[in-house]
Amino acid sequence: MKKKVLVTGGTGFLGFHLLKELKNFNYSLYSLSKKKPQKIRKISGIKYIVCDVTNKTQLKKKLKHDFNYVINFSGYVDHSNKSKTMNSHYYGCKNLLNIFKNKNINHFIQIGSSLEYGSVKSPHKENSFCRPKENYGFAKFQATKYLKKIGKKFNISFTILRLYQVYGPNQTNNRLIPIVINSCLKDKKFSCTSGKQIRDFLYVDDLIKLIIKIIKKKPRNKIYNVGAGNKLKVKKVIELINKMTGSGEPLFGKIKMRKDEMNNNFPDISKIKKEYNWKPNTNIRSGIRNTISFYEKKF
Repeated sequence: MKKKVLVTGGTGFLGFHLLKELKNFNYSLYSLSKKKPQKIRKISGIKYIVCDVTNKTQLKKKLKHDFNYVINFSGYVDHSNKSKTMNSHYYGCKNLLNIFKNKNINHFIQIGSSLEYGSVKSPHKENSFCRPKENYGFAKFQATKYLKKIGKKFNISFTILRLYQVYGPNQTNNRLIPIVINSCLKDKKFSCTSGKQIRDFLYVDDLIKLIIKIIKKKPRNKIYNVGAGNKLKVKKVIELINKMTGSGEPLFGKIKMRKDEMNNNFPDISKIKKEYNWKPNTNIRSGIRNTISFYEKKF
């Protein structure tokens, strides 16, 4: 029988890319999301389950199948809403784990965040003591702690991936790179921060290849930082997009940085590279070029 894979948040940016790639393998694929997929993100052959992960009663009714693998991308995208952020990213994860704790799944993969580290000095290492500063990072850290606790108690095999900035085609226009690309393609003047912040930008295909590797191997019950290891100033990325599109005008310094925003936020990725024999293969120029090409087709 085909092994069953459940991707929560399967209609979102990352979930869509993972399900699209998993179709190349011999799995029975399920997506769980609050809403039906947009036309541009609907994939044939996927069984779509519509359910809110924060609704425990509904979730139990909808998730009656036994799954071999669960990859949890679910969570509210607008992190400014403290209640919704905590409910979806922490309590949603908690609800899923309480459903699956007695179902003997092979592997639960939790998508965590670099913001779990908070004010810890970069480059972050997985053994760093976490001090999250904002709602999203705190919610993700609570989910991490709960997964480690319940994983040990109920013998749930798990992996936690702390992601940095992931970008690529089909990302919603509410993140830095698609916002800048679309502003440039419309030849707009657009406000930015000074862009002095240092970030790590990982192309989505490299992340998906890693997750496929993780699914296929025996779980190690560990936390891993996942990034490209490129350590770039935000200003440089904006200028690269501006140059490649040949239009638009970024107005640097017109937006103040948030009080809880870190100047430097980048990882040490040596652990994941060594233990999974993985490395990102897409440099920032190639990744940005591919992403621009996707949005150009929409104009």
